[in-house]
Amino acid sequence: MAAMAARACGGAWRRGWQHGRGVPGPALSPFPRGQRAVACNARVGAVPAGKSGLAPWVPVVGLEIHAQISSNSKLFSGSQVQFAAPPNSLVSFFDASLPGTLPVLNRRCVEAAVMTGLALKCSINKKSLFDRKHYFYADLPAGYQITQQRVPIAVSGSLSYSLCIDSKMSQMVTKTVRIKQIQLEQDSGKSLHDDTRSQTLVDLNRAGVGLMEVVMEPDMCCGEEAAAAVRELQLILQTLGSSQAVMAEGQLRVDANVSVHHPGEPYGVRTEVKNINSIRFLAKAVDYEIQRQIEELENGGTILNETRAFDSKLGCTVPMRDKEGKQDYRFMPEPNLPPLILYDAKSLPANMNHQQVINIDWIHERLPDLPSVKREKLVEQYGILPEHSFALLNEDGLAEFYENVVKQTRMKPKRVIGWVLNNLLSYLKQHSLTVKESPVSSFLLADLLNLLEKKEISSTAAKQVLAELWKGEGKTPLEIVKEQKLQLLQDQKELEQICQAVIDRQENEVMAIKAGNLKVLNKLIGLVQRETQGRSNPVLVKQLLEKKLEVATREKPHK
Repeated sequence: MAAMAARACGGAWRRGWQHGRGVPGPALSPFPRGQRAVACNARVGAVPAGKSGLAPWVPVVGLEIHAQISSNSKLFSGSQVQFAAPPNSLVSFFDASLPGTLPVLNRRCVEAAVMTGLALKCSINKKSLFDRKHYFYADLPAGYQITQQRVPIAVSGSLSYSLCIDSKMSQMVTKTVRIKQIQLEQDSGKSLHDDTRSQTLVDLNRAGVGLMEVVMEPDMCCGEEAAAAVRELQLILQTLGSSQAVMAEGQLRVDANVSVHHPGEPYGVRTEVKNINSIRFLAKAVDYEIQRQIEELENGGTILNETRAFDSKLGCTVPMRDKEGKQDYRFMPEPNLPPLILYDAKSLPANMNHQQVINIDWIHERLPDLPSVKREKLVEQYGILPEHSFALLNEDGLAEFYENVVKQTRMKPKRVIGWVLNNLLSYLKQHSLTVKESPVSSFLLADLLNLLEKKEISSTAAKQVLAELWKGEGKTPLEIVKEQKLQLLQDQKELEQICQAVIDRQENEVMAIKAGNLKVLNKLIGLVQRETQGRSNPVLVKQLLEKKLEVATREKPHK
C-alpha cells in the first residue's frame, strides 16, 4: 500500500510540476507551526503572482465536518456506542438492515444537534426532514444513508476563531467563517482491508452511530485558518458535551474543499480532500493542495474535479476518484420517519407532555460558557495575556488546573501562569501525558509556589523540587526541600563571604563592570548561585554584589 501511495503521489506531482523538477523539496512542504503558509500571505488570502505574471492567486477553502454525537446509543437504534469494541458486537437488527426493521429517532442526538446549532448562532428549524441518500458500499448494509438533504435541523450560523500572526504567539487576529447548515445523519460501518490475505472485512459497530455534519462556507484561505476553525469547533463541541470530538478515535472527521482563482474571476475547480483525522494534517493537506493547484495552473495544466486523500507519511495529497460524472444519490424522503418537529416557549402547546417534545428555548437557557467567553473571563479575572488564555483552553483540563493553583497560592496569577505553561505543560508534553494524568497535582504545585513566594527557596531550587515531584514518589515540596537542603541561605554574613570570594576570583569581570558594562553583573550572580547550589536569593545577591563592587571600585585606585 505504501508503494502504491508513493507512486500515486509521484504521479500527482509529475502532473503538476513539469520540466524535471523532481520530487517535492522542503520549500513546498507544509509550513512549520507558527509560520505563515503562502496562502495566508499578508492575511488577505492572496498568493503572490507566479511566473505567469498574472494577478495573485486567491485560495478558497471550505470544510465539511462530521462530528460523532456523544450518546449511549445509535441515532435510530438502541445499540450501544463504544469505541474499540470487538468487531460486530454492537449491531442491532436495524443496523444490519434486516427486513421489517424500523428506525426510532434518538432524542439525545436531536438535543445535541440543537445545542450545537445554538452555540454556532444558527437558526433552528422547527420542522426538519429526513432523507435517504443511496450509494452502495459493503459497509452500508441498507444501500442508503439516512440524512437531512432537503431541510436540515439548523442553518445560517457563524463561528469565530483566532490565530496568531507572528511566530512569537504574541499577536492574534479573529476571523469568522459562516456555517451553512448542521444536519443529522447516520454513520456507515467500517471496511478493514487485509492486504496480506487480499480480503476486506466489514465491522458494523459504527453503522448507525449518530453524526452531526457541520458544513462551513468557503470563507477560509489556507491550512492554518482551517485548522484554527476546526480546533475552535472541537473545543465548543467538547464544552457542550455534544461530541467528545476525539479525532484519533474518528469522532471528528474533516473533508476540505480547495480551489484557487485570480481576483475578480469565478471560483476555480475544486478538489475534495477526504477524511482528515488530525488538525495538524488538515493544515498540511490544505496548504499542499493549494500549492499543487497553483503549480498545475502555472504550468498550463487543468485542475480535475476529484476526491483526494492526504498521505501523512509522504506529506502530499493523492487521487482517490474523479467527480467529473456527478454521482446520482437518488435522494428521496425517508418514508419511515415523520418530520422532526421542535418547539420554543411560544409554540409549545399547553397540554403537551414536556418529555415527548424538545424545547429550543429550554436548551438555549442551559448552554454553558463557550470557549470565547471563558477566555475573556480568564483574561479579565487574572490579568493574563490573551494568548495565555488560548494555551490554557487548548489543553483539556489545564484552565481548571491553573485556577485551582491560583486559589491555593499567594503568588500573583501572572506569575503562576508562567509555571503552569512553561514548566508543568512542558513536562506533560515531554512525557505525552494529559493534565489529568499529571503526577503533580494543583495542590502540590501551589504548595511549591507558596514556598517560593515566602522566599524560603529560590526559583532554581523550585525547579529542582518540581523535577522531584514529577517522579510521583508521594513527597511534599517541603519534604523534598528539607531532604535535599534547598532552603535559601539565611546567614547574610556567609552569603557576603561567598560574594566576596567570587569577586576576588573574577578580576576581568570586575574591571568590565567598573568600565560601565553592567551586564557582566549577571555572570557574577550566576557564579554565586552555583556556589550556593541555587540556595541564594538572586535579588539579595545582586544587592550584596553591587554594594561590594561599589566599595571595590572606590578602593581600587589606592592599591
